[in-house]
Amino acid sequence: MKKIIFLAIVFLFIACGTKEQAKEVEKEESDISAISAKELTDFKVLDSKVIDNQLFLSSLAAEMESFTESDYQKLKPYILEKNILELHKSRVAQIFTYETLVKFYLYRIKKYDRNNELSLNSIISINPNVIAEAKQKDQEFLNKRLKSLIFGMPILLKDNVNASGMPTTAGAVALKNNNTNDAFITVRLKQEGALILGKANLSEWAYFFCGDCPSGYSAVGGQTLNPYGRKIIDTGGSSSGSGVAIAANFAVAAVGTETAGSILSPSSQNSVVGLKPTIGLLSRSGIVPISSTLDTPGPMTKSVIDNAILLAALYGYDPSDSKSKTFKYPGSYYYSSIRNGNPSVKGKRFGAIKRLMSDTLYVKAVDVLKAQGATIVEIEEEEIDLPKFISLLNLDMKKDLPMYFKHHTGKEISFNSVQDVIEFNKKDSATAMPYGQKLFYGIVNDSATEEEFSNMKKILHANGKSFFDIPMKAHNLDGVLSINNYHAAFAAVAAYPALTVPMGYTEEGAPKGLTFIGKAFTEKSLLEWAYVYEQASKMRKAPKNYK
Repeated sequence: MKKIIFLAIVFLFIACGTKEQAKEVEKEESDISAISAKELTDFKVLDSKVIDNQLFLSSLAAEMESFTESDYQKLKPYILEKNILELHKSRVAQIFTYETLVKFYLYRIKKYDRNNELSLNSIISINPNVIAEAKQKDQEFLNKRLKSLIFGMPILLKDNVNASGMPTTAGAVALKNNNTNDAFITVRLKQEGALILGKANLSEWAYFFCGDCPSGYSAVGGQTLNPYGRKIIDTGGSSSGSGVAIAANFAVAAVGTETAGSILSPSSQNSVVGLKPTIGLLSRSGIVPISSTLDTPGPMTKSVIDNAILLAALYGYDPSDSKSKTFKYPGSYYYSSIRNGNPSVKGKRFGAIKRLMSDTLYVKAVDVLKAQGATIVEIEEEEIDLPKFISLLNLDMKKDLPMYFKHHTGKEISFNSVQDVIEFNKKDSATAMPYGQKLFYGIVNDSATEEEFSNMKKILHANGKSFFDIPMKAHNLDGVLSINNYHAAFAAVAAYPALTVPMGYTEEGAPKGLTFIGKAFTEKSLLEWAYVYEQASKMRKAPKNYK
């Protein structure tokens, strides 16, 4: 799922071995050395050839007729850049209903997301029932029952998360008719009263498909663009649409997914808060997979409090997910101290990576934490490799995707393997794979014995843990401070959580994020530390052309 960062360089997935297209690769299996950096702004495809932009919101056109530009302008001060607690206050004050909240976001999506000079291509589909469902929430609002904080809030799902009423495509033409039941986390959101507004675009197959394509491109959704610099600043990925849509205020919050950087990268690139949870905290059932070893969904929001509220709504033990953990946390566990405004970093010890101290934004962020009472210890990075990282992803996807096809796709989907998708794409390569499918060839040509695969996972996990544990133990650290997704691969194989929060903008206007990394299942602490930093720094600014 998106850029894997190793040391100081932002890497993008490129070639793995093939036979039929063997010229693409003769790279050694050290994997990290087989990944090279590239910045792509010469887009082969911008607008989707699959979605009809003129018909994008047509199913809701009649219901939207009564919502005018005047309504939109009147509601902007109460909705734009507001957090969930503020939105609830406005709902209680009857400034808007859940129906008009939904219509505000739909109006905004129509205004900015497709078929105009500011289009971002961040939304891939809209829930055709969302207005009717919002009306139902307005009826339920009238009763006196205690409701979740996510109740009535319009949420976007990355389009590799199953949701009834909309196809789950992973951005691929092969899955454009994949009409499914709800994923476990979709069920959880609905149980908590959330409104599923629609699906967000993504880097196709969670960026483990083409190898030579830009972040944020999918055949179904087209090229997602960054609102802080259309066609100039990278969107990050693979949860590109989720990051862009929330940055541009197209929904209250979004769900992304990550294997190694796919939440952290687009969150930092689009100046939003993104949490990659500990693997096992949130269910993966009903999500198009790359790696059952590393995959996890996570919340992407404009603020830390919203991130904590969405995480609480997503959490739940899933017996069908072998890594799912059960905790007897109260519903407010992740956000209670933040909501009460009393988190602190006083006495906390954070490791600041010496090599990153040349970044002025990072230095300023470190100084903010110091001013709030944290102790900062400058640390050197451990010289540790991640051998066979790409092979881990290859071998997992080779077995995990067929399991998704078997248990979680709609009846219209008849694929049984990655090879089946490869053959499908060849039938109309210009539409289905304009940038090729290099990484899929790598998947089908990779192999290992069960013992080799098991050892591969053990070594990667041990190396990832050591990368953080050695300095944390030596300096008695509570957490490590990074930038964007610079250390996402290490956090991924360690199964450690990471949270990025806006820390400012470069001279060119590109957003950056301060990333907190902690031990397994320390999400509550990460959220509290990030909240302290967020409130002291106030670095997020809405993109100027989308206010």
